[in-house]
Amino acid sequence: MIYTLTFNPAIDYYLSVDDLILGAVNRTKTEQIRFGGKGINVSFVLKELGVTSTALGFVGGFTGDALENHLKSKGIKCDFVKVQGNTRINVKLNDTDINASGPDITDSELQQLYKKLDNLKNGNFLVLSGNVPKSLPQNTYEIILERLKNRGVEFVVDAEKDLLLGTLKYKPFLIKPNHHELGQIFGVEIENFDTALTYAKKLQEMGAQNVMVTLGSKGAVLVCKNGETYTQAAPKGNVISAVGAGDSAIAAFLYYFLYDQGYKYSLKFAVAAGSATTFSDGLATKEKIEKIKKSEE
Repeated sequence: MIYTLTFNPAIDYYLSVDDLILGAVNRTKTEQIRFGGKGINVSFVLKELGVTSTALGFVGGFTGDALENHLKSKGIKCDFVKVQGNTRINVKLNDTDINASGPDITDSELQQLYKKLDNLKNGNFLVLSGNVPKSLPQNTYEIILERLKNRGVEFVVDAEKDLLLGTLKYKPFLIKPNHHELGQIFGVEIENFDTALTYAKKLQEMGAQNVMVTLGSKGAVLVCKNGETYTQAAPKGNVISAVGAGDSAIAAFLYYFLYDQGYKYSLKFAVAAGSATTFSDGLATKEKIEKIKKSEE
């Protein structure tokens, strides 16, 4: 079983307005609601590929109910902790993002999450994605991995700098920084596959078993536990939005790796899934991933 953990999920409200005028009444041209968060995005794409995962995290209020109901309607299992506040609504207006902070999480609510995580078993995968809310200890990732160490649970971590670095001592199965995040960790510019591989190997030396670095339109690289390294160029296409591309890549990598496709092909399909999301108005569908895969053969 794969579990995904999203500390601060959201309802994203996308609006477009012609000739926005501040301080005046504006009429929208288009409107769209999406339910997500990095871990939840992984669960969505896994479901597209035929894998049922369990989404963990915190939800609250009528917005939390709406998010949970939507996930269940799509066949995603949910085991959220219910909190007092409301799950946040982020407003995406034209090219401007207005992201809410989300509810404060109490220690009692955090302990409820820990108890749910204590049920994970040998062979389970836990995907830890995104930032930790300010109301929680900033070493929460480390606390979770410490509780679960020596239990046979494999960890996938997709987080920025200190959050990511703090998990390396627990030897996560896979980490997935993008090239910007990798560059921030080491204070360098990551502009090509060779540089990405060089610094991905440094993260492996610090504890990660496998390191996948996504480089946007260039593709991705993978440093493997067995010492092998691979690169995969991204296909050309019409870029619509990169939101969720990294999450899609993680989902596809896990899916193909768990079905014994090996490192090389898991990376190839991860790039196909990330590209499928980038070329879509929303997350990748299985149909679009398959189409890209066939075009690259």
